[in-house]
Amino acid sequence: MEWLSWFDARDYEFARQVLQRGTAALYLVAFLSTMNQFPALLGDHGLLPVPRILDMVRRMGRPGLFRSRYSDRLLRIVCLAGLVVSGLLILGIPQAGPPWVPMLGFLALWFLYMSIVNIGQTFYGFGWEILLLEAGFTVAFLGSDQTPPPTTILLLITWLVFRLEFGAGMIKIRGGREWRDLTAMFYHHETQPMPGPLSRQAHLLPRPLHKVEVLGNHFAQLVVPFFLFAPQPLASIAAGIIVLTQLWLVGTGNFAWLNWAAIVLAFAAVSDPVAHAVFPFIPLQWHRGAATPVWWLVVVLAVTLLLLVLSYRPLLNLFSKHQLMNASFNRWRLVNAYGAFGTVTKQRVEVVVEGTLDESPDAPDSLWLEYGFKGKPGEVRRLPRQWAPYHLRLDWLMWFLPLRTIHEDWFLRFLVKLLEADQPTLRLLREDPFDGGRPRWVRVRTFLYRFSTRKEFRDTGARWVRTPLYEAVPPMSLPPGRT
Repeated sequence: MEWLSWFDARDYEFARQVLQRGTAALYLVAFLSTMNQFPALLGDHGLLPVPRILDMVRRMGRPGLFRSRYSDRLLRIVCLAGLVVSGLLILGIPQAGPPWVPMLGFLALWFLYMSIVNIGQTFYGFGWEILLLEAGFTVAFLGSDQTPPPTTILLLITWLVFRLEFGAGMIKIRGGREWRDLTAMFYHHETQPMPGPLSRQAHLLPRPLHKVEVLGNHFAQLVVPFFLFAPQPLASIAAGIIVLTQLWLVGTGNFAWLNWAAIVLAFAAVSDPVAHAVFPFIPLQWHRGAATPVWWLVVVLAVTLLLLVLSYRPLLNLFSKHQLMNASFNRWRLVNAYGAFGTVTKQRVEVVVEGTLDESPDAPDSLWLEYGFKGKPGEVRRLPRQWAPYHLRLDWLMWFLPLRTIHEDWFLRFLVKLLEADQPTLRLLREDPFDGGRPRWVRVRTFLYRFSTRKEFRDTGARWVRTPLYEAVPPMSLPPGRT
């Protein structure tokens, strides 16, 4: 039937391969990050123990495997299952079977990870968490190697990319003045949550180039997304522009899997002929004889209708004066609102945690030693590492402390864990100055950080220049009975 030929996107097999394997790879990173960090942050003895909030989770009707009980052992089983399923999907093994096999694989990843996000509290309050959930659910219905990719699902993924990019662009235009006067990049590379190894070089670029960066960002987020729905090759060109701008963000920062997800999902608009023209090794013909079973057609159309209905509120949100950023409109975390950096911080204030073995913390000769974090700036000569798409949740939340309140519950518990020399907590850090021993006191100071100039770097070897500000948490110790 002619309309069925429209349903089959036979020129988008390369897009499907990238979407399925790329999304599975992001889930693998997410489950690995969770397995390594969740018990120390949110486990039975973590900073924000999950068992304390299970009653609230049940009252709110949040779906997931942890509604009735939680244990670190169950959490690790969930992560291992997610790693196995995502690994199989990366290899393309489920895709070799009928379309319901990869569908069940991706739906399992979606449900397992949603179970984690729904109990993750502030450590899982980032936009890329719900982005991964929506991507996993939608990609589940791309079918398998036995059927052509469904056009409607590719369009829904394109709609997801549109909301991701255009939503971020609108947040910026409605946000800080720095996005409208083109000065945002004067500050962003220096003040972003977790700079990467090239962030300082990007910050030291001439200011006219920083204005070009902002203009390029506005073009890529406010104009280009509309062309994702244009005929080929315009749609592929638009996707290519998004990929290139996201690669620039990958190279100059550490935003977990946010940028990599945008790159992977943008391939929904790339056709096989365009991909072959750019990379001739990509074949032009994939499974030309494959046909779509009627039962699969019904499933895909039903999911398409569901996601279209759920798109109503996110569509209104894009054009609302009170636009929500990184918000879900349903408990299944589908068809969400996205956006980031509506305002840009002008100065970088870093929280520095120190400990001492001395009896008197106020003595002039007290020796205070600094705890080293894996990702956030600390020691001024240390070159920042590239961590993305891996997500360092503790380091990211440390950036928010000066912007909110230094006395957040999880942070105060973190300080107590340091006084106890709690080993799971110490494993979250790069450097424990006491080699597993207990300090007598800990304190928190804040510093103003800025990137060193080229001359300062040549003279001192320091990549950062820091200036003391104030003592945010005075010296604290454990009660006598707990030492």
